[in-house]
Amino acid sequence: MVQQRITIIGSGFAALTAARSLRKKQPAVHITLIAPVAEFIYLPSLIWIPSGLRKSADLIFPLEPFLKRYQLQFIAAHVTGLSKDGRLVYTDNNEYQQVNNDALIIASGSRFIKKLPGIEHAITLCEGIPAAEQIKQRLKTLTSGTIAVGFGGNPKEPTAMRGGPMFELLFGIDTLLRRQQRRDKFNLIFFSPAPQPGKRLGEKAVTEILNEMKKRDISTQLGSKMVRFESNRIVTELTDFETDLILFMPGLTGPKWLENTSLPLSEGGMIIADAHTRVTGLERVYVAGDSGSFPGPDWMPKQAHMADLQAATSARNLLADLEGKPLNATFKAELICIVDTLDKGILIFRNKKRKLLFSSKLLHYAKRFFEWWYLRQYR
Repeated sequence: MVQQRITIIGSGFAALTAARSLRKKQPAVHITLIAPVAEFIYLPSLIWIPSGLRKSADLIFPLEPFLKRYQLQFIAAHVTGLSKDGRLVYTDNNEYQQVNNDALIIASGSRFIKKLPGIEHAITLCEGIPAAEQIKQRLKTLTSGTIAVGFGGNPKEPTAMRGGPMFELLFGIDTLLRRQQRRDKFNLIFFSPAPQPGKRLGEKAVTEILNEMKKRDISTQLGSKMVRFESNRIVTELTDFETDLILFMPGLTGPKWLENTSLPLSEGGMIIADAHTRVTGLERVYVAGDSGSFPGPDWMPKQAHMADLQAATSARNLLADLEGKPLNATFKAELICIVDTLDKGILIFRNKKRKLLFSSKLLHYAKRFFEWWYLRQYR
């Protein structure tokens, strides 16, 4: 019997969860992972680099042990396109310019929309460790001034935003400056084109977050579309204000290489998939995580937890697909996060049936424990 070949594009949460799930369910298939570097970066803890709670080395995990444990082939490359309805993956690796497969999972993440004029004047935390280190350095060198923190979205893909880390960064900076006894020398501003930023977390959560800003003497600029950034100024349709440091998270869209494919894309640039995570109109092609546009409620998040749920669903359905069986697995829409402030946490949970919200100092330590628990598989 010919060994079946499964290719996974990516090395983040969705890609590694898919690989692990496939191998546990099917020891015999050949699994290839394609990503630029054989390492996993735990992005949720980037928020702790500016304060020094985490160092860069704490969040980078070489994947060699993981690859060996789950018997995965790794190709170090950037994907450049697809053909033959997903059966052929093109890369920039000279040795593996074309990678054939019998089934494909796309888990290559998203990219930030960088169209706003002057966006180069802002630092985007979730672009990675260099950005987090840059924020840390800027906070060290600033002796006073205004720090503006905000996020935007993708108007054509309502779920394609990542606001939670910016709330955490904002509150973390406030806590850090207070600990350093320099908070009185800084003005903190939170800005967003949305009148109710973070609305998908739930109305009570928005109220809780905005109340937290008031308690911490953080001013807000909400509900005005951004026009441009300057080196020391943010300009919106209704106002403009000076700032010494701009920390901004743009909305998300699909990776650039999707333009070199015939994959069905949503208006917002994501890969269109069904409730089984199968790419619409294609056989044995699945998508998980930030690359996909999935059916579900408009509050469904782009976060690691959701990516893991979608990846596990992709693995189950892909194996069923290869065996000619019906696709029965679907993923649940679930939002769960702890908005960390360095001195406490705000737990926000939401699914189709219920919502939960409460804050506690213990939740800060719960988030740190979860980080340890999740990362044990990569140590």
